[in-house]
Formats: sequence, C-alpha cells, structure tokens
Amino acid sequence: MAKVYYQVPRSFSPYLMTTKRETFTVWMKSLLYQTNGCTVYNTNGDIVYRVDNYDKKGSNEVHLMDLRGQVLSTIRRKKLLAFGGWDGYRCSGSNTNEEQPWFQVKKCNRMLMGDLACQVSVGYEKYWIVRLMADGKGAFRIVNNEGDIVAEAKPKQTSSGVLLGENVLTLVVEPHMDRSLIMALVIVYGLLRRRM
Repeated sequence: MAKVYYQVPRSFSPYLMTTKRETFTVWMKSLLYQTNGCTVYNTNGDIVYRVDNYDKKGSNEVHLMDLRGQVLSTIRRKKLLAFGGWDGYRCSGSNTNEEQPWFQVKKCNRMLMGDLACQVSVGYEKYWIVRLMADGKGAFRIVNNEGDIVAEAKPKQTSSGVLLGENVLTLVVEPHMDRSLIMALVIVYGLLRRRM
C-alpha cells in the first residue's frame, strides 16, 4: 500500500481571514482507510484541512484539523432540539473553549423554510446555509445577513465538464472571511446531509 507524505503548504494559516477569493476542493472522504471524514485541498493540491471521523456517520462530535492534525474546532451535536443543531468550539493548542460556543447552528425545517438548510449564529453575526437544488446534490451556499454570498460549494467538474461525483465539491470562499469558520460550516452541512 502506498504511503501518504504530507508537505506543509507555504504561507497558509488556517485561522487567517481571506484577502482574496480562494478556491478549495472538498472531498467528503477521509484519507484514512475505512473512516468517515473530509479532506480539503487548496489550488496547489496541498491538503489544508481534514476531518477523520472514526465513529459512525452522523457522529455526535467531530474535529476540524489542519494538515498536521492540530484540532482547530470541535463540532458537537446538540441534543433535544426538534430540528437538530450543532455548537462549534474554537480550539487553541490542546484546549477547547467550552464556556461559550464560537458558533451555533440550527437546522431549519424544510417544509417551513424551503431552501434554507441552517441558520448560523457567530456572536452577533448571522449566516444561512442555503441548499442549491438546481446545481446538483450537495451544492450549497453560505450567505450573510445582507444576503451576500460568502462561500459557495458546487459539485466539482473537470475542464471537459465531467462531474467527479457527489463527494467532490469546489468551494469558493469570498474575501474577508475566516477560513476555519467556513470549513467548520462545510463540515456541519456534511453532518446534516449524513455525508460524514
């Protein structure tokens, strides 16, 4: 079996705000054999984020990590909510700040809210994850309070137009957004759709 060796991407910090539009490839599979998860690549093909979920799909807790395995955020399913929800906690080093969630996600009822999948609260800021039915399975966008798109994920296509499958997405992140927040929200949407 081939071994996977990682290289640290030059000048990439998972916590920094984007200064320009960035594109990532999101593969809704773990690199580890027989585990659920997600692997995120930058435009150079370097792995920049990953989730290795050793538990069953739809786990109650997952960890967003950087390439080296340092946990950036912990995402926990809330119990006893009618429509479901998650709390995200930012991590620094080996510590998780469990006093106050970094973000909270509430799943929306499809019958009542239509294309809205989730409402996201990050302090006083609000975002929504919106399903994009016309663009294929798994496509979604994250919009802010004003309705501006801050990130959008669509099925990845080759240059000749061939779809790479339901589990491979192209994620475009707009400028001035926290990369790790957007990646954590992508993970929540994957959990919501039972992809991880």
